[in-house]
Amino acid sequence: MTEMTEIEMVIEQRAIERVLADYAYYLDMNMPAEMADLFVDDCEVNYAPNFGAKGIEAYKKTLDGIDTFFRNTSHHNSGTVVDFVSPTEANTRTIVLAIHRYMKERPDGILYGQYFDTLVKVDGRWKFKTRELRTTMTTDYHVKGGNPIGRND
Repeated sequence: MTEMTEIEMVIEQRAIERVLADYAYYLDMNMPAEMADLFVDDCEVNYAPNFGAKGIEAYKKTLDGIDTFFRNTSHHNSGTVVDFVSPTEANTRTIVLAIHRYMKERPDGILYGQYFDTLVKVDGRWKFKTRELRTTMTTDYHVKGGNPIGRND
């Protein structure tokens, strides 16, 4: 890895954290075009077995209907850790609590888990290369059989 100064690492970490926060904001505000712009063309997304996408066009299709399926969502990120692979690539781990209010009459769905991401810097902007959601537990959540977080017992 080409060395980064501590100041450069802090600056780039803040820029990466902004991408993570923007993802949650755009999802909660029903802004799928802005969400898709946070990903590179050859992205890979894995929200659960049989629910994800390879490539930006497939990812955009996963966003179809977020305005008709969800009445509201609220995604809360915390505990983000950024590990730089190089000055233009980083791996992150972020805790997420996500609350989903559905259009259909049903209980709100709650997801507790973590995002595991790889971001790359392209043309001066950090973007998702990969995004994997792993679940700790869910309550009345619409996606069954997510990617469980393993524990070292």
